[in-house]
Amino acid sequence: MAASVQLLAALLAAGSRGGAGPAGAGGGRQVSMQYNPGWNNSSVNLLHVRAVGPSDTLHYIWSSIGAPTVLLVATASRSSTLCVNWTQLLSPAPAGAIWIDPPSSVVYSTAVVFTKVFEYSEAKTLEELFYPTYDLSDFSWGSVNHTLNHTALTAEFMGIPATDPSGSFSNGSLAFRVTAYEASGRDGPLPSLLHTANSSKVEFVLAGVVPRGNSSRFVLELATVEETGVAQKLRSTRSIDDEYTPTIFEMLSLVAKSQNDSSTLSFLQWKATAYGSQTPRREDSIQCRSRGLQAANWSLPVSSIVHAYFGEGVGSTYTVSAINISFGGEDGKVYQEKRYLSWSVLLGFGQPPKDAFSPLVISIMAVALGTPMVMLLVGSCVVLFAQRKRYSEYEPIN
Repeated sequence: MAASVQLLAALLAAGSRGGAGPAGAGGGRQVSMQYNPGWNNSSVNLLHVRAVGPSDTLHYIWSSIGAPTVLLVATASRSSTLCVNWTQLLSPAPAGAIWIDPPSSVVYSTAVVFTKVFEYSEAKTLEELFYPTYDLSDFSWGSVNHTLNHTALTAEFMGIPATDPSGSFSNGSLAFRVTAYEASGRDGPLPSLLHTANSSKVEFVLAGVVPRGNSSRFVLELATVEETGVAQKLRSTRSIDDEYTPTIFEMLSLVAKSQNDSSTLSFLQWKATAYGSQTPRREDSIQCRSRGLQAANWSLPVSSIVHAYFGEGVGSTYTVSAINISFGGEDGKVYQEKRYLSWSVLLGFGQPPKDAFSPLVISIMAVALGTPMVMLLVGSCVVLFAQRKRYSEYEPIN
């Protein structure tokens, strides 16, 4: 594990240098997207994002088979490839259906599974009233191939419940919008997350879904899968700088750290906000909270690609942790009015990006802090000069 961690850190450092361009020519990554590789049927979705660096390859395998899932695999080879045994993958026993060739090139792998969406409201007694859970493994998903944009490096998984007794999804949908990156940069739309070439973004969207209560709030449950010897840590970082995400001062990160040397292997990172508009502005902000990190006491969907890659060791050889992300203010009225919710999270390898003060903010701070000092210095000089002048005009009496 220790050698793999050190190798991963070295590979990511090389892959994230410079700007966009061919791998090795500008330090960025050559990114490609392939839909259902080796399979000509669109009844299921598997999207392979391959990001080639100067001496490594990062694989992101997104799928809505079972529950929406992304596998993250880092390899020490520029020629490593994804292999899928489709017959086995779609069988009741998918273990071993997905692998990276050559297997020896893999230095680290993990997975993130989006499992459930809860809806609840608070009764007058301040008790939380939960409605029937939306299990994402029971959703029906449209073809991702129709949304694939090879230029913008984006794709969208859109789904609705297979059965919808309440009719809440009659004119609505739930989606996961995926964005891959070739180089470091910052997103334009809010929350304007900073990203590197070693990361991708997914946006969770509820659009047009009718709430089942007058003050409903929603909670997204997600799970992570890690090898033994890797621990998940939830971090909260606060800053006085809200230049890129106005009024939002908190950044949260869920990082996977090696217990041997405390190195960070992978991360999820998000701002403590969601938005209630397709073109988000500051006033569209929706409160976002994380509800602790804990060991999952339930099993992942058997048909998930997690079992296809990690095998039957999930839960024993590999550990599963879960966290809930809740959306909505105290009264839950924002979604009730907008019928739209969007939450963005960055995921990737190595250390999460760190925001820094921009030159504009540094200049403003320098002026704000420097001006009083200059005025104090000038004032002191004037007083000293005036005193010296007064004493120089004094003539002693003999």
